[in-house]
Amino acid sequence: MTSAGTATTRLREQGFELPAVPAARTGSYEQFRQVGTIIHVAGQLPTIDGDLLARGLLGADVDIALGQRLARIAAVNCLAVGAAAVGSLDRLRLVQMLVFVASTPDFGDHATVADGATRLLLDVLGEDGAHARTAIGVAGLPRNSPVEIQMICTWSPTP
Repeated sequence: MTSAGTATTRLREQGFELPAVPAARTGSYEQFRQVGTIIHVAGQLPTIDGDLLARGLLGADVDIALGQRLARIAAVNCLAVGAAAVGSLDRLRLVQMLVFVASTPDFGDHATVADGATRLLLDVLGEDGAHARTAIGVAGLPRNSPVEIQMICTWSPTP
């Protein structure tokens, strides 16, 4: 259950602030694309001020606890993009989250890593943070990141 207050307040209670939305790092893409009331948030890495917090593979270089922390940070970066798209974190409603986990072939705890992000989203957004989710193991991610998260959101005209 979420505590009282705004989503931004609950995010702070989790130890996070919404970062500024960075420009797309490479390539010709946008950080989000809105179609009607649906917002597609481009994949976000676990970065703070542009610095990637860890590199490597789950199951070799990165343990599950760190993977969950990285997933939380990538989710916060997605929230920042979504909030920028709709004008307020309190207006954001999650629909789906895709969690990409760079891992060794024998690693099987992708969903456990993704749970770090899911718990944060539910704590911050309550029912509006509930989402369908896919956790996918991949051989590699941009900048050798262990985790990347993409979201699909919608929004409410009033918070």
